[in-house]
Amino acid sequence: MRKSKIYKYIGVATLLACIGSGIWYAQLPNRHKAIVKTQFLYATRLVDSKWLVNNDTKTYRMISPDFYIDGIYKSMEGPKSSNYVQLSQDSAVLWITGFKVKALNSKTGKRISNDFICHTNVDFNDVKYYSNFHLENRIGKQYPRMTSLSHGLENFKFPKGFGIPMKGNDLLYVTTQSLNHNLPDANYLIKHEVTIEYSNESSAIKPLMSKTVFVQLPYDKVDPYKSPLDPGKDFCIPVETKNHSYEDGKGNVLSGHWVIPVGKNTYRSSIDNQIQIKDSLRLHAAAIHVHPFATAITLFDNTTKTAIFTSHIINHKGKIGLASIEVFNSETGIWLYQNHQYELVLDVNNTSKGSQDMMGSMFLFFYDQELDQKIQKGL
Repeated sequence: MRKSKIYKYIGVATLLACIGSGIWYAQLPNRHKAIVKTQFLYATRLVDSKWLVNNDTKTYRMISPDFYIDGIYKSMEGPKSSNYVQLSQDSAVLWITGFKVKALNSKTGKRISNDFICHTNVDFNDVKYYSNFHLENRIGKQYPRMTSLSHGLENFKFPKGFGIPMKGNDLLYVTTQSLNHNLPDANYLIKHEVTIEYSNESSAIKPLMSKTVFVQLPYDKVDPYKSPLDPGKDFCIPVETKNHSYEDGKGNVLSGHWVIPVGKNTYRSSIDNQIQIKDSLRLHAAAIHVHPFATAITLFDNTTKTAIFTSHIINHKGKIGLASIEVFNSETGIWLYQNHQYELVLDVNNTSKGSQDMMGSMFLFFYDQELDQKIQKGL
């Protein structure tokens, strides 16, 4: 076969591959397009793909790779990147006391709007973490997420005298994701600066354990995208069924990421199976994660019919986004009990002209008496 024919076949095959790839890419949801686009930009080195880490005493600060913002990216859709964090090189116990994230202009390094921050998740390896403190009975009981910062809550500190202990050479896994609700013609390169604050003054700090709870609503597993009879109550339409989808052990499927209609609605969800209280626990802090158009989320005691606390949420005026999310912080703490029933109550007001997506989560931090005793014994 002549070289000219070989080149011709290669050219045709390349063209067909490009057309096929283009068709495949065009059919992807926005979230998956962002993943493909970001990986291509990093692989071709068209943008900065490296994390920049600076670990000063008591402050671990790192700057993400570039995120290319070239259009609308709603919650959970934007470019993102992950990195491992090791606070020190030895096994001495350190105490995490706070978290921060801010958006930066990629070229100048100057701070820009928080509207480009979707969320920053801080995960841990529960097998290693609990094994380090001889608490193997906790492994696999809950999703190993320490906390999450998100749009409207970009800075979170524990109350004075409390923190999350971990061996300094243990690893955290941080994922930070970008956002853009309002600028369809955007053409920006941005970065996220993530900060973890910690202390080595163990004698003055009490340990906290993190428990993640979130609203879960049932949906029709046979026809999940069929509109329910009452679109604001009980059954929901999930955003998708591959992620944030769960089973309740009774054959029902639940979604933690669902669609809300226009207008005001309230969603309620039991969290007893998530919170897993044995006897009692004392709550000292809570970080909140919700999406735009949420107006309040309450940790509610369904036994006493009282609110433990309510986080009030302020939305932007004139554009989509969250201006602030109220957190819970208390040195005194509030007791929760095994024989009580608890739920999350989420209020929303979708003032847009169409359906929007929603989540409602809390990262609850309780005094950990068992771990405190082990640390005092030097374990």
